[in-house]
This record gives sequence, C-alpha cells and structure tokens, in this order.
Amino acid sequence: MSMKKLWQLDWIMNLAVFLLLALGFLALYSTSFDGSVFNSANFRKQMISCAIGTILMFGLAFYDYRVMGKFSTKLYFGLLAVLALVIFFGRTVRGTTGWIGIGSFNIQPVEIAKLVLIIFVARFLSKKKSELSSATRIISSLALVLIPVFLVLQQPDFGSAAVIGVIWMAMLLASEINKKNIAAIILIGAMASISGWSLLKSYQKERIINFIKPEKDPQGSGYNVIQSIVAVGSGKAMGKGLGHGSQSQLNFLPEKHTDFIFAVISEELGFFGAGTVFVLFGILFFRMKEIARTSRDNFGYLMAVGIIIMVAFQMLVNIGMNIGVMPVAGVPLPYLSYGGSSLVAILAASGIMQSIYLRRVKGS
Repeated sequence: MSMKKLWQLDWIMNLAVFLLLALGFLALYSTSFDGSVFNSANFRKQMISCAIGTILMFGLAFYDYRVMGKFSTKLYFGLLAVLALVIFFGRTVRGTTGWIGIGSFNIQPVEIAKLVLIIFVARFLSKKKSELSSATRIISSLALVLIPVFLVLQQPDFGSAAVIGVIWMAMLLASEINKKNIAAIILIGAMASISGWSLLKSYQKERIINFIKPEKDPQGSGYNVIQSIVAVGSGKAMGKGLGHGSQSQLNFLPEKHTDFIFAVISEELGFFGAGTVFVLFGILFFRMKEIARTSRDNFGYLMAVGIIIMVAFQMLVNIGMNIGVMPVAGVPLPYLSYGGSSLVAILAASGIMQSIYLRRVKGS
C-alpha cells in the first residue's frame, strides 16, 4: 500500500465514517456506566470490532472489487450453508437464534449475508443483463434471494429480511429493467409482506400493530417506543450532557446501546447531536452517490447502489423506530449501534465503495 494510493481514497467519505464511529463510541461510553462503575466489556468488544472492520475497510479499498464477482457464486452458497447452520446450532438472544458463539464473542452471520448478497445480486444482474429478458431476470433473481430470506425468517429476524428485500428491489430497479415490470416488483413486494406476516412471532406482530399507538400497551410492546420518544424529546437544543441523560442512565431506555443509540445521542447531545448525525449521513450518501455515478462498470454501479440502500434503509428504520414512526425491528444504526458483526460488515461495505472509487477511471 503506497501513500500515493492511500491519499487517492475518498477522504470526505472516510471523514464522515470516522466521525460517525466517534459519535457511536461516545454514546456507548456514556451507556457503559453502572452507577459510578465503568463496565468496559461492551466498549472493549466494540473497539476490537472497529479495529477489525477498519483493517478490512482499507484492505478491500485496495483490493480490486471486480475480482469479487468471480467468487460471488461460491460466496452465495457458502452463505446459505452458514444461515442454515445458524438455525440449528446458533445461540438465541432475545428470542432470535441468529448468532454463532466464538468464545465471548457472538457473530451474527445475517449482517455479513447482506453484503454477500449485494455482491452476488450485482454480479448476477450485470452478467445476465444481455442474456435474459427483464421478466426472467426478476423471477430468477427473486428465487435466488428468497432462499436466504426464508432462512433469515426462520431465526426469526424480520428486520434483516426486510433489509435484504429492499436491497434486492432497489438493485433490480437500478439494473434498468423494463418499466412495465415495475408494477410486477411492487406486487411481489406486497405479496412477500403478506406471506411474511404469517412467519412472524406474536411479539413481532404486536410491535408492528402497536407502534402507531404505543400508549395502548405502555408497559408491554409500546414501552420501548414511549421511552425512546421521551428521551429524544427531552434532549432539547444542546442535550443534558454526556452521561447525564435520565432515560438512558437510569435504565428506563431499553437496548440503549443497540437499537436505541440514537435516542441516547438525542437526549444527551440534544438537537445538535441528532443534527450532526443527519449531516454526517448526508455527506456520506452524497459521496456514495457520486461513487455510484462515476463507477467504471455496471457491476460496480449495482454494488454501490446496493450498499447505499443497505445503509440508508437501516438508518431510516432505526431512527424511525427511535422517534416512533417505524415499528421496532431490531435494525442497527450503521456505524453507531453496538454490534460487532454489523460494524465489521458496514466498514467492509465502505471499503468496497472506496475500491469502486479508486477504479472509477478505466485503466486504473
């Protein structure tokens, strides 16, 4: 790795990524105190995951993304095998059997699955564009995506399954399919939502039904949302100060280091902190959009679109459930939420974006 190549990376995008990581660590640090005692376990694990993810990000940035396409089929079938194994041998956390335990660490394969599927679908759509009709591409790609979606729903993890479905739809639309088939995609999405409803656990159905009026069950399915809304609203302009949020520090706010990290930031750093999150994501998406626009080939373009949608949809769902406009789906806030697998995967995705950026000019 030469210094010249290093400086050729998109450092505006990198800066946005690193600042988001810093905000996430600030919020995690604040929520790691039990009274006056600092519980370093989660903070230490997140630091290790960040280090692994950062190394992977720079490694993938200098690795030619086009080579990934050659291994996409093997990655896909390897992914299916791992997702199947998780159902039978995985660890169960909060009702979801989605983790593989390695010592004190829990690895969540579905987070890696999102990125592998982006690579696989991008390769499939770019390779089959001249070989298959729009209708055939829709049906065949849907069949290939439904298999991992089905396995993810068995865990059950409706939030991740929804993310995968949205990524597939966005990439399919970006692949310049016949406009007449857009209605078919919308119909497929509606049918998938209806069929997916029957696979949900009762507590997941309650989350979706009650998110509109959480006050109907304030001590049950509506509790998380109510506490999060209170935390976000109480932060006002500048917040209560790091480590001084009443909802988060007194443990009224559940899952404060994962699902509701945005509520912690909003309560303790106020509108200023929440606005900073939006500004940084705005810069990130602008740079990602430019990388997609200037990509040298269709494979790189479709991968960039998939990564943009993966980050954007997870951000919208997570922040939406923090302010009560989306059901609680267990979707992490990219770069900010605690979770080693999601952090490593999102940093790896950032590295792929940088790889596409470095090779945007033919002959590079």
